[in-house]
Amino acid sequence: MAEYVMVSSTAIAAVAYDEATWALNVRLHSGAEYQYLGVPPDVYDGFFSAGSVGTYYNTAIKKAGYQYVQIA
Repeated sequence: MAEYVMVSSTAIAAVAYDEATWALNVRLHSGAEYQYLGVPPDVYDGFFSAGSVGTYYNTAIKKAGYQYVQIA
């Protein structure tokens, strides 16, 4: 897994992405952490061009139905 990258969001603290396995980790400010599986690179890249990181996460990740596990 790649290093976590801090993002500017009231809900999300940081994201990390493994391009080899298409695994996306999302760390929330609450301390919860999730790993989403099968996330294409362009979807990960969208975090860095989104007007609102939290809205992007809700629409492009959570509502997209990617399989996930809570890891923390």
